[in-house]
Amino acid sequence: MKFKVDENLPTEYAPILREAGFEAATVSGEKLSGAGDSVLSERCRAEDRVLITLDLDFANVQAYPPKSHPGIVVFRSKSQDKPTLVALLKRLVPALLQLSPKHQLWIVEPDRIRYREE
Repeated sequence: MKFKVDENLPTEYAPILREAGFEAATVSGEKLSGAGDSVLSERCRAEDRVLITLDLDFANVQAYPPKSHPGIVVFRSKSQDKPTLVALLKRLVPALLQLSPKHQLWIVEPDRIRYREE
């Protein structure tokens, strides 16, 4: 599975995903920092990458219908400090090894993961 890690997430995300056996590219590493949501969405589609982000705009299923996108994982946490966000990803990795977010929207919260597909 291939992921694109948004610039609003810790830089540790890509190495953690790679260590789990996934392919992970970063928005900043591809010189896409500051790109609009539509540009980022199109790049993910072209590369068939699941987007991992904090940006709640990507949780809008009318703007980004799950079936028309390779997949979107949005992290939601009251605290967005680095240790909290890294812990959320580490909690998510076992789920990613069991299930695929392909053509789905996943909302990852400290106490649960919500899935939505259409």
